[in-house]
Amino acid sequence: MLTNLRSPGRVLRQARVRKRVRGTDDRPRLTVFRSLNHIYAQVISDESGRTLAAASSRSAEVRDKLGGKSGNKSAAKEVGELVARKARDAGVQAVVFDRNGFLYHGRVRTLAEAAREAGLEF
Repeated sequence: MLTNLRSPGRVLRQARVRKRVRGTDDRPRLTVFRSLNHIYAQVISDESGRTLAAASSRSAEVRDKLGGKSGNKSAAKEVGELVARKARDAGVQAVVFDRNGFLYHGRVRTLAEAAREAGLEF
């Protein structure tokens, strides 16, 4: 039986990065998940085990702006700006970036740059 050959590699990269990257209450972790059609971002405090802010291309705020195109760089930019705004509203100024095993390229990079421009420090 054939399986997706990218997924086991991503899981290994994810575990390797997660050994070093931990989100604290002072500096939570901004994690990104990229699927074929959508992109998701969460700001997580690993110490308290809480999600402080979350945004995705499936949320109503982003979906209305995009008009049905949710798997591209413009969607990633909107999600980055939205998660940064929600994180700042929750009192978070600085985060550590967790690319979650994905390459820092394309939609992941666009989301990170948009979050930086919207005021998050990492």
